[in-house]
Amino acid sequence: MTPAAAQPRIRTLTIGLIGFLTLVDLFAAQAILPTLAKTYEASPAAIGLAVNASTIGMAAAGLLVAFASHHINRRQGIWVSLALLAIPTTLLAFAPDLQTFTALRIVQGLFMSAAFTLTMAWLAEHCTAEEAAGALAAYVTGGVASNLVGRLIAGAVATSFGLSINFYVFAALNLAGAALVLVSLPRTAPVAASAITATAFARVANHLRNTCLLASFGIGFCVLFAFIGAFTYVNFVLAGSPIALSPMALGLVYFVFLPSMVTTPLAGRVASRWGARPTFWASLGLAAVGLPLLLLPSILPVIVGLMLLGVGTFFAQATATGFVGRAAKSDRAAASGMYLSCYYLGGLAGAAVLGQAFDRLGWPAAVVGVGVALALAAGLAALLRPATAGVAPKAV
Repeated sequence: MTPAAAQPRIRTLTIGLIGFLTLVDLFAAQAILPTLAKTYEASPAAIGLAVNASTIGMAAAGLLVAFASHHINRRQGIWVSLALLAIPTTLLAFAPDLQTFTALRIVQGLFMSAAFTLTMAWLAEHCTAEEAAGALAAYVTGGVASNLVGRLIAGAVATSFGLSINFYVFAALNLAGAALVLVSLPRTAPVAASAITATAFARVANHLRNTCLLASFGIGFCVLFAFIGAFTYVNFVLAGSPIALSPMALGLVYFVFLPSMVTTPLAGRVASRWGARPTFWASLGLAAVGLPLLLLPSILPVIVGLMLLGVGTFFAQATATGFVGRAAKSDRAAASGMYLSCYYLGGLAGAAVLGQAFDRLGWPAAVVGVGVALALAAGLAALLRPATAGVAPKAV
């Protein structure tokens, strides 16, 4: 292979690795939830909400960075965000109580979301349409990989060396992400801000009048509600009787995300060929098929159920991300920020609502809640107009 032919592959691999290092902290702590619950003497609902409090920061920063992105140097903003992310990650090793732990998780979410949003903007502005599609697929795949590898690292390190060392390792990964951005993303001239005369509130109001966008925001909310609700509290089911997995074995369960790393990059092509609505219905239906398996008292069917749920929800999320860019008639950055805010608020709601269901009524009630969220997402998909999904976005 010639150096010229290898260059696109190296760039794709680099973008995927940046995506991985940006989001590796987001869900890693879910693999050590039982250990954290014992450390802070917290109920499953309380520790689940604390660990997923990062989604508060993700939601807030996604919207703020989208509106202020015209004034931020993309490359500098990405590496600075990842470098600053190492600070709250390190401080988690010293968190004296659950309130401090929760606050630090929120700060982590702020920096992760800032890096994520700015990377999306950088790809859109410095790649051709074809290059951007491939780079976005690589970035999303890196994010999916972080769900698996982050949990594996957390489970292995916390079991072998303790919770404090675990957070030091993740802080080192944050700094590695900042260094990778510095050496791999080229310095480019700042992109001129578009002449936008409408206020931020007017632009938000304009998006809120778009039925397709509203439906997409709701789908994103429901998808992460279901995903976090299931993958947070299933840890307590797997660690308890009759399955009774050790912390190390609990981390290995997350190999269920391997199929999602293969299927998620295909979402854009499938939606373009078959349309957004059928793609949503198929992916959400696949996720729903896995739910009854989560109720069986045996590890194998639970693993299969988690695999189906992961493939379906990741596919739906990737489809929604692409659809928002096509459905927005103007200021796509703000529309994407609003979508991400709804998406991550859904995750927080899933942790809170399904945590209470789990504590008070047990795992079957939590699984029913996941099913309701998937059904609501499928209903919202019915509001999407196929014509809108196929229209190329106008320049803004």
